[in-house]
Amino acid sequence: MWPEIGGERHGNVLRRRVRQDVCRAGEPVPGRAPALGAVDNSQTHSPERQLSGAPTGRTYQVRRAWADTAGMDRLSVIGLVLAIVAIVGGSVLKGAGISSLWSPAAFVIVIVGTVAAILLHTSPAVFRRAFKILRWVIQPPASDRPQLVARIVEWSNIARRQGLLGLEDQLPRQDDAFLRKGLQMLVDGVEPEAMRNMLEIEVDNQERQDLAAAKVFEGMGIYAPTLGIIGAVLGLMAVMKNLADPAMLGHGIAAAFTATIYGIASANLLFLPVAAKLKSVIHCSTNEREMAIEGLIAIAQGENPRNIESKLAGYLH
Repeated sequence: MWPEIGGERHGNVLRRRVRQDVCRAGEPVPGRAPALGAVDNSQTHSPERQLSGAPTGRTYQVRRAWADTAGMDRLSVIGLVLAIVAIVGGSVLKGAGISSLWSPAAFVIVIVGTVAAILLHTSPAVFRRAFKILRWVIQPPASDRPQLVARIVEWSNIARRQGLLGLEDQLPRQDDAFLRKGLQMLVDGVEPEAMRNMLEIEVDNQERQDLAAAKVFEGMGIYAPTLGIIGAVLGLMAVMKNLADPAMLGHGIAAAFTATIYGIASANLLFLPVAAKLKSVIHCSTNEREMAIEGLIAIAQGENPRNIESKLAGYLH
């Protein structure tokens, strides 16, 4: 069962609705790896084939290549580029120049110091997981909910005609370990409630691990500005030791505040946005797996395929 939190069942309907809202606001774009429940239907169910006229040859290859690049989250790429432009461009427009933004001492204090702080803050496993899922900011896990719904409805039709044992032939076609596990439970005749408990525990544990990894970047966003202030103070201390040289005073003060820029900019333009994006992707992925659980349980309970399709359609809007 889900752990009890505050007297309420963890993973309740409200939590699922929040995940659905988050996912609808920024659902990962398909196009890289197989989505949850996906099989190789590129020749029959690809978006290009649904257009007027089925393209072939070079035209089809070009469209497929473009679909593959759609897996990249272009908004995240644009955001990263604009963040760099904002800092560098602002420095140039203010007359400070690009060279004024580079300070090895500030980099060591802020960036290396932030990494050191987060290493003390978190466990090695969580730290490794954080940088493993970092790529989700640019390339989120593939998501194709309509195809997943169609696949579950197909399974329900097979189970209706041939019984649950008829789903055994579908097992080798599933690349996703979670769906394969659910299908195996159906074939083995596991009770629906027991199946739900086991699958929900797996989803909940995976979500907790991924959210803990995302919080690594959130922690870096908290530490970086403080270390930027420390860098500025250390820089001012160095300036105060050289008051006898007025020519170097202005340059020293400017260099001291470079650490503050590093800290505040890295937190608000990199670490915190990355953490928020990862949380959004994680909630969306969890919501998709919960949709799969609902479909698998409905099959186990022998529900009508049309009813199953109607139930899962709520996850698509």
